[in-house]
Amino acid sequence: MWTPPSVVNSPGGSSAILAVPPQKLKPSTRLPAKLNKEDKPWIGKPHGLDRLSWWLTVIGLLLGVLGGAALCFFGYESVDVLPMSDLCLVMDDEFDSLDLTNNWSRDVELGGFGNGEFEMTTDSDSNSYVKNGQLYILPTLTSNSIDGGYSAVLNGASYNLPGCTADIGDTSSGNSTSSSGGGGAQGNACTAYSDSAAGTVINPVMSARLNTRGKKSIAYGRVEVRAKLPQGDWLWPAIWMLPEGNSSEASNSSSRAGVYGDWPMSGEIDIMEARGNLPSYPAQGSNYVRSSLNYGPFSAANTPTLYGWVTTKRGNYADGFHVYAFEWTDSWMRFYTDSRLQAMVNIKMTGSGGNGEDTYFFKSAGFPATAMNASSGYEVVVTDPWTEGSNAAPYDQQFYLIMDLAVGGISGWFPDNVGNKMWFDNSQTAMQEFAKAQSDWYATWPTNEDDLAFRIDYVKMWKLCGS
Repeated sequence: MWTPPSVVNSPGGSSAILAVPPQKLKPSTRLPAKLNKEDKPWIGKPHGLDRLSWWLTVIGLLLGVLGGAALCFFGYESVDVLPMSDLCLVMDDEFDSLDLTNNWSRDVELGGFGNGEFEMTTDSDSNSYVKNGQLYILPTLTSNSIDGGYSAVLNGASYNLPGCTADIGDTSSGNSTSSSGGGGAQGNACTAYSDSAAGTVINPVMSARLNTRGKKSIAYGRVEVRAKLPQGDWLWPAIWMLPEGNSSEASNSSSRAGVYGDWPMSGEIDIMEARGNLPSYPAQGSNYVRSSLNYGPFSAANTPTLYGWVTTKRGNYADGFHVYAFEWTDSWMRFYTDSRLQAMVNIKMTGSGGNGEDTYFFKSAGFPATAMNASSGYEVVVTDPWTEGSNAAPYDQQFYLIMDLAVGGISGWFPDNVGNKMWFDNSQTAMQEFAKAQSDWYATWPTNEDDLAFRIDYVKMWKLCGS
């Protein structure tokens, strides 16, 4: 049998054994007595108002869920869409070749196209051609193509543009897509003279401009262009539309105008415009693209512009291909870059118009009661010129497509004193100032044509079936 060991006291130590304090008992969780009905009100019959409040809460929650679902559904259903089933194909150009018979015409002019642009547009295959299933619009130096080279551009030479499509002194004739007539200080839209004393030069750049006038046009539908933008200072690529007018072959201005008169009375649709300057350019470089509508109540007037723009945070729009699209009905317009909505115009917003009443675009522009007519020089009462059309006027007529690569200009697209700009828009020698700085701006242009050219992969146009 086991026996406990004996306690051995250490020297000088105490022989007392410490007592363990008693532990306190925890209170019991048992009820002292069984609960009766009065202690359990939840098992009794609920009060009528209590039941009503519960049902009202449940019904309110259900109505909220149903209302939210209905709001989402009808909001989705109310979004204006243009389904492909409502569209009929007008043109699908994949650029296996450059079809100058059925789809395109070249504008061949050097009058500046109303913007004082510094390029001449040619019919040369060096400036517009097809390569690898893409349309290339390539800017080249005039000094590399004319006798006398760069010296001739600046002084002592004349140049007659081969195949010029403009009437002498009028850039709005024939197949021209100019939005403003006149050849400017150079004399006319087919001939240029260089005279250093007079401040005139031969346009220092050759480029190209193509249009579908008289061949493909739509009034309501969709336009889609997949393109890669050019890189290089003062390059100005554009995809845009102008009204078809009564005839592309007429010999007088009145019959060449759109339904409502000369530009801008019949409107202009800019699907895409951009600048070739690097993203560091302070006035929106190649990392921005813009869409706009231009119109006005009389010819040669300053135009209000409705526009939207998008930007990319990574790289720029010259790095690769993007899709630029425009959708258009009599009730709304939309501009897209890729799948991104860039701008929208809701023509229904101001109610009905036309048929004798002021139209949407007149009311939304906020025109003054009177204005100076730039063509006549007199102050005139500003009235709506589109009242005989629909509420969508002037955008209720046939428009054709234009694609071009401009260079510089005096329209304000490149603001003065921004980005080391070497000319002033109000200068009488703006093109000369630009030409003298050729070594500066040409150094920013890529040597690879794939990066310098405005490259178009495809162009598609649909009309609204039945329109």
